[in-house]
Amino acid sequence: MKKVLYGLLILFALVLIISYPFVLIGLLVSIWGINKIYKAKQLGAKSKSGMAILMIGVLLFISGIGSGETADSIDGAKEETAVEETQAMDEDEKEESPDREEKTSAKNKETDKENEDDATLETQDTQVVEVPKENNTTPSSSESSSSSKQQVAAELGLELVTVSRVIDGDTFELNDGRKVRLIGVNTPESTNRTEVFGKEASNYTKSKLEGKQIYLQKDVSDTDRYGRYLRLAWLDVPSSLDSESEIRSKMFNADLVLNGYAEPATYPPDVRYSEYFRKFAREAREGEKGLWAFGEEGTTKGDFDKTTATSSSNSGNEKSNNSSSSQWNGSTSGQKESFKNCTELRKVYPQGVPKDHPAYAPKHDRDKDGWACEV
Repeated sequence: MKKVLYGLLILFALVLIISYPFVLIGLLVSIWGINKIYKAKQLGAKSKSGMAILMIGVLLFISGIGSGETADSIDGAKEETAVEETQAMDEDEKEESPDREEKTSAKNKETDKENEDDATLETQDTQVVEVPKENNTTPSSSESSSSSKQQVAAELGLELVTVSRVIDGDTFELNDGRKVRLIGVNTPESTNRTEVFGKEASNYTKSKLEGKQIYLQKDVSDTDRYGRYLRLAWLDVPSSLDSESEIRSKMFNADLVLNGYAEPATYPPDVRYSEYFRKFAREAREGEKGLWAFGEEGTTKGDFDKTTATSSSNSGNEKSNNSSSSQWNGSTSGQKESFKNCTELRKVYPQGVPKDHPAYAPKHDRDKDGWACEV
């Protein structure tokens, strides 16, 4: 019997601990206080501590009961709120359902109408006609970038071309047949005659330009006396035509000079970038790059030559030589001028001679263009 009672008490205690922990604690504290008072009474004394413990236990018991009722009321309120919300949602759904049914019915009618129209079109036409779909796709980033680049190139006055064939280090042909001579620079010869480092310069230009698209820039002159277009070549569209960093990284004329494949060669009036080219050539010469490894004057004609300068310091001699060539009017005095090779001829006629000149010889005109020993 005692075991059953103890079991019930323990069960009751567990229920209290789970549901009302403060009530149980208050009850236990109250029992402890009553026990102390009872023992003190047997000894004929009063227990103030027992009374205090008893009061604390009673207070805990009362507060536990109050908190339990508050929790129940909160739970009840939550349940009532949830029920009200559920009812409100049901009412809204009931109100919206007619509208939804109407919209669904309208959509179904539209779909049926479209199907009927499609069926009518199919019966009328014997061939299937594909209706072009509206192109809602946005242009890809690459297409957008290309379009933007072309716009900048047009604003800068650059012409997009394709190089079909490289003739030598500073001359190439476009896919439309035009020949282009790079201005402001001069690479060693590798066609009619071969100068030191000429083949290397020609091969370098082939690796950079042949079969590729580039951008051409005109300075002042359009063509030279041989009909070649005088241009600056950009490997990519620059942000600015006069930015040194852009010239260094994107202009091919500058690239040839910086890497020692060409010397600066200034011929007015095309002098916009001549100072840059001289600066780049000094850097290449100090580093003994390319043709500068063979001496401080390089291996071909250029602005830094001490004996034959193409810069303004020697422009007077150049003009006199050109005039001696141009002043010849075709009326020979019976004296034919003969030169062993183009090197000897250029000492007298630096730019070469035309076919009707007394110094012209077919052996000096290897490309058969009617001009012997041209530069």
